[in-house]
Formats: sequence, structure tokens, C-alpha cells
Amino acid sequence: MSISYNVDTAINIRFHAALSLVKEASALALKMQPEPGKPVADLKGHQDYVTEADKTVEQFITTRLNSLFPEDAFLGEEHGGTSTGLFRWVIDPIDGTSNYARGRNRWCISLGLMYQDIPVAGIIEAPAIGETFTARKGKGAFLNGRPIKASATENMREAMVEIGWSPYVPEGWYPEKMQALLHKGVMPRSLGSGALALADVACGRSDGYHEYVIFLWDVAAALVLLEEAGARVSPFLKMGGLTQRTTILAGAPMIASTLSDILGVTLD
Repeated sequence: MSISYNVDTAINIRFHAALSLVKEASALALKMQPEPGKPVADLKGHQDYVTEADKTVEQFITTRLNSLFPEDAFLGEEHGGTSTGLFRWVIDPIDGTSNYARGRNRWCISLGLMYQDIPVAGIIEAPAIGETFTARKGKGAFLNGRPIKASATENMREAMVEIGWSPYVPEGWYPEKMQALLHKGVMPRSLGSGALALADVACGRSDGYHEYVIFLWDVAAALVLLEEAGARVSPFLKMGGLTQRTTILAGAPMIASTLSDILGVTLD
């Protein structure tokens, strides 16, 4: 999709406003985070947590964005969607809630911007570790303002790949995928935040990420980040990701095809 001058200007205005807003939301989330220990959260399902911060941070972001851009639509994990518009904000207020609820630091705020159902900008803010991933379509991907690229790993025996866990995984799927990776000499990981796992692929810390099914709010910001960083990604949106939970695979460009074969996921 080519972007006209006027649309590009509109994206830039929204992106810079969102950057400032996400910093404020991050301070709020940090202030509300529980101390390490037993999870301080409600269960929506098996190992599916929601905290007071999830609801509060999402409401804070949507209210502020709505005041700035009342014509835009919204989709959030906790409060659902609003009316349609050319631009749509997609929000995961706390991605990695299971980590957040236990006082761990691997969690983030993920805010994606879509134009006519195409991801055009993304911000993934991990305040507990002081990292901000940003990307705009056609303008590159960055970590704390420095350009990033996907890994140049070629040898599967040097690769590190994360497999995401979720309550939607069927019995036996997780050990099957882990074993498939181990058989090829890959070092598997599972760290509890899909958005940060995808950001790790974009910046080269990881060579791949696969999750059985994941929601749009988990990946909207990361999709443009991955594209701009040169990673390969499964056709999440074409496979139904706009409206339902959908599988995802993201990989470093030189081993992505091999990962696709090993894990049984088609790439773009």
C-alpha cells in the first residue's frame, strides 16, 4: 500500500501524540504493578489474567486518544471496539499480564495504528526494562531511537526461537513444537509476552516466534515493526486476524523458510 502525503502527515501526527501518551500510561502501569509474589489479578480463564491496571491503562489511552482524534476507531483487549474510521487504534494495555501480576519485568504496553486495516505505526513500550520499540510504515524500525534489523542467523543450530503459550493451545501441541525445534538444534524459549517476543525478532535478539493463536491487539504494533525490520511473517491478517484469534509465525529472513517447514506455518 502506498501512502499519500496527506495520509503520511496524519500518521506522523498520531504517532508522535501516541508516543507521549504511552509514556504517561507506562508511568501509571508501573505505579500500579504488584510486588513480586502470588499473582494479584483476576482469572478470565486458565492462566488468563486481568489486572486492575489492564482496565485502567486501556481506559486512560482510549479516553486521551479519543479527545485528540475523535474520528478514529478503537479496539482494545479489555473494552472491545468502537465505531469504524479510516484510522483505528489497537491497544493491549498490558501484554504479558501473567508476568506483570507477579511483579516480573517482562511486560509492555502495545499500541498499534491501522489505516484501512493496514498496520502503519506501532509502539511497544516496556517501561520496567526501559525499552521503547517504534515503527512507521516506510520509515524503519527502532529501539530507543536506534535502528534495528532482524537477525542474520543462518544456522538452525545457532538459532533461538520462542514458542508462546496460551490457554487456547490443544493438548500435546506445545511439547510437539518444542521437540521439533530441539530436533533441529534450536534453543527454545517461552517468556510470557507475545508483543515483546515479536519485538525481539524484529531487533535480532530472537530468530523466531510462533504462537498457536493470538489476537490482533497482541500483534498490531509488532506487525509494522517486523516488516520494517526485515523479518518474515505469516499472513496473519489474511488468515482472519482482523476479527479472530489467529496463528502467527515471525522469523529471521535466512531461516524463516526452515522454521515454516518445521512448525507447519505458511509465510507470506
